[in-house]
Amino acid sequence: MAAELGDAAALVAEAGWNQVVADWRIFLDLGTVYAVRNSAGRVIATAATLAYGGEFAWISMVLVAGAYRRQGLARRLMDRCIRDLTAAGVVPVLDATPAGRSVYLALGFDDAWGYQRFTGTGAGEATLPPAPAGVEIQPINDAVFGDLCRYDAAVFGADRSEVLARLRGRVPGVDLVALRQGRVCGLLLGRDGRTSRQIGPLVAEDAVTAQALLARGLAAIDGPVYIDLADAKTSVRAWLTEHGFRAQRPLTRMLYRRAASFEDAARTFAVAGPELG
Repeated sequence: MAAELGDAAALVAEAGWNQVVADWRIFLDLGTVYAVRNSAGRVIATAATLAYGGEFAWISMVLVAGAYRRQGLARRLMDRCIRDLTAAGVVPVLDATPAGRSVYLALGFDDAWGYQRFTGTGAGEATLPPAPAGVEIQPINDAVFGDLCRYDAAVFGADRSEVLARLRGRVPGVDLVALRQGRVCGLLLGRDGRTSRQIGPLVAEDAVTAQALLARGLAAIDGPVYIDLADAKTSVRAWLTEHGFRAQRPLTRMLYRRAASFEDAARTFAVAGPELG
């Protein structure tokens, strides 16, 4: 599959998605990529899975070239992903668009919670609000990265340190950690994309800390930004709206034959993206 990244990138571009080669590398190196090829050996459809520990795994990157749609390829790929994951004893999880949600409900997935993709532009060194009392926000460094990953695992429901390490450095100014008395109380990472930078995951003890992290991350970016914000985080949503962000589309986190999600909803503000969780 590594030699066919050009075909995979073409599928992303045709769909209008945001992923780049570094994102495909995450799935190739840490997960599994399934591909359908045509008679000429070109990749015409894909799906990917990414396991997080021994309890659950993401399904994403379900893409079919336009000329090959409506031939059941996406369904075949989904069936294969579900079959392999359930055989391994893990719960398949995915994030669905409204169009995809009805398909996934029929396959046995249940709704867990919703979020919205917000689009806007970076603040470009705008004036920053103060951090909450007793909280220090600083760039992520090697000394704090281990503690950050352990904190994130308690929120996400599994260790995803390898994925976070792949995100770290892709938009350096967005790599931030919040500390209270030397202990991690929030984190933010981001990544570059084909059409826009993406901010997330955003994890924090409270909305004030989340907003402070988000403001500093946006100040480090010029140009378009995506943020996939949980519907329950209404105060952060209001703040984004005040700063010119607009909801682009809703998404629903869904689990196969399970309604309860694995993450700590109170501390989950923005996801890493529908392809990563």
